[in-house]
Formats: sequence, structure tokens, C-alpha cells
Amino acid sequence: MKYKPDWEEAKKKWENYWKHQNVGRPLMSIVARKPEIEEAYNETIKNNKKTYAAVCQGNDYTLPDELMYVDMEDKYQNAERMVARYRHFCENHLFLAESFPNINVDFGPGSIASYIGSDIVFNDDTVWFEECVEDWENTSPLVFDPENKWWKKHYELVKAVKELVQDDFYIGMPDLMENIDVLASLRGAQNTIFDMMDEPEEVKERIRQVSTIYFEYYNRFYELIKNEQDQGSCYTVFQIWGPGKTAKLQCDFAAMMSPAQYREFILEPLREQAKKLDCVLYHLDGPDCIRHLDAIMEIDEIDALQWTSGDYGPDGTYEEWYQIYDKARAAGKSLWVKVYSGEFEDWIQNVDRIVKRYGSHSLFIHFPEMSLEQAETLLAYADANWSDVRGSFEDTL
Repeated sequence: MKYKPDWEEAKKKWENYWKHQNVGRPLMSIVARKPEIEEAYNETIKNNKKTYAAVCQGNDYTLPDELMYVDMEDKYQNAERMVARYRHFCENHLFLAESFPNINVDFGPGSIASYIGSDIVFNDDTVWFEECVEDWENTSPLVFDPENKWWKKHYELVKAVKELVQDDFYIGMPDLMENIDVLASLRGAQNTIFDMMDEPEEVKERIRQVSTIYFEYYNRFYELIKNEQDQGSCYTVFQIWGPGKTAKLQCDFAAMMSPAQYREFILEPLREQAKKLDCVLYHLDGPDCIRHLDAIMEIDEIDALQWTSGDYGPDGTYEEWYQIYDKARAAGKSLWVKVYSGEFEDWIQNVDRIVKRYGSHSLFIHFPEMSLEQAETLLAYADANWSDVRGSFEDTL
């Protein structure tokens, strides 16, 4: 891989992460600015200038005027321009530890909805899917449609990007989404709540249909983006790589469901979906979804858990989240922890607590972008203090 000279070593740690057998320090995503752009970066921050957000690594960086996107089509659907922007990012950053270059070619979270009827509204900082189903009674079964305009555009875009990047960096699997989250995009959240009460069997059947067509789309994208040598793939936004079919699964709509409803409508479709994948991360999003954690942890095929506290909430190192991580580790899942609260010194101190509690063998830490000096300090500290740590929680199991 062009921008990741130690990729083979990083891959081995990723393979062990999914097996819960990592050795040495925990896996870490560390993306560092090259020294030659540090001054320009600091000047941008000082003057609060507009920056372009790198979609893949989620970092802000300044682009030359000629690379700035001019409209939403240029931002989301112009293969050559998208690749040029991401190459600019790669050429000005270093991918350290287990971070790796991967371009986001996403049509927004839940793009399956667009392939089966919804229209997409692209905005500068988000993507929306327009409701298109008035009722299920008069709606045809949800099936794979090779002629759908959004599917054809998305597939051809990913194909064009692949031709441009070759093996220089990975292409992230689009954030397809699944189960009732897709139905909510098609029907609207409030209507979907009523449907669960008024037509539970119809909702279950539609979830089954979504689960079936998920792999019609996933497999086609996978054949495009996988690495031919090791069949590995990565999933957009979450910066995860795995050997074989790798994915993030979720159910954000679960925030509006009771534990009994989650088990009735979601648990088994989710289990069947996870069985068809090789490396599975579950994205638990927001406090109202915590009540479903016990059910989620019953799915053996889920390999790791990522917890998000919600908009502007504390990062993944907050001690109150231990109740979540304890259940995940007791169920044999690896942890995915995002760090962003406080300053650089706080990041190290907070992760120190996480490593001491949960050990280094089943842990991935996602850090914000940083300077090369900070990255070198962090790596040295991790090697000296976080290597082959058993973790105090292991003694309670």
C-alpha cells in the first residue's frame, strides 16, 4: 500500500484483534500531520479559517482552492476529484500504528434506502433519504433492482474510484445499514412505530426482505473493493479492517424500542446477518440503546462493540461507560474506543485507565488527528506502558 509501508505488520494486529488475541500494545488509529504542514495547520486553527473535512479519517485539513468542492455532485459523485482530494490528504499525513489510508465513497448512512425507492438529498455536512412509502399494503416486495438510478450511480462511482486508486489505498465499504433503520428511512420514524404496533408481521417480513437484499448490495461492493491478495476489506467511518467480509452493524431505531420489541423484531435478523460476515463491529449509538446491550451480546458472531454516547457527549474513555464495556468483555467481545475529550495529555491519561482495566489484547483506540511530535510521544508511551497488559477486569471473569 503506497501510503502505509508497515501495512503487513498492522494487518497482523487487526487479524488478532478480531480473535481477541492481540499482542503488544493495543491497536491504535494515529493519523499525524507531516511537519511541513504543521505551521499552516496552526495558522488555520488560529484564524478559524474554513477547512474541508476529510471524510474517511474524519479530520479537518486545508485544501488548495482548485481542489475544494464546488457543489454537492462534485463532493459526493466526482470520482477523479474525490480521489485527488484524498490523495492530497495522504500526501500530507502519516498513517501510524494501525491506521491506514482508506477513501470514503459513501452516499450517506443507510444508502440501501435509496436503492429501493428513496431519493437522496445531499447537503454540505449530511445526507438525507426522503420518505417514499405511504403504506406497506400497496408496496411491492423490497428486492434488488439493478436498474435503480442511485444503485447504478453508486456502483459506477465505486468502480471508477477503484480504477483510479488501484492498490494505493483501500476503499471503505459504503454505510449500507440494515433491518428497521432502512424501513424508517422509507416510511418515516413515526409511521414505523405505528406499523410495529398495527402490522407487526408485515414489519417482520419487510425486515426479512431488507436482510436478504443487504447482501445483494454488500457482495457486489465487496467484490469491487476487496484486496485480491488477502480478500481483506474495510468499513467506512469506523476505520476498521478485517480479513474477508468486514462490516459495522447497528440499529439506531432501537432507541425507540423496548427490550421486548428489540428481541422480537431485530435480534434474529441481526444474528443471521452477522453469520454471513467475517469480522463484525456493532455500533451502539446513544443512551437509549443501552437497554438492548444484553440481547446484542448474545450474538456470538458479533466480534467487537463500539459505543457512542450521542451528540457532544463524553468520549469513549468516560468511566461511566465501564458498565457497557464490562458486559462486552464478559461476552468475549473486543472494544472499539474513541478518544476526543480534553487535550493531548488527557487522552493519554484517560486511555491509561482503559488499558489497565481491560488490557491490551482486545482493544482498539481511535485518536483524533495530531502532530507528528504528539504521535511519537504517544507511541513511545504506549510501547512502554500498554504492552501485553492483562487488565484488572480479566480477574473478575
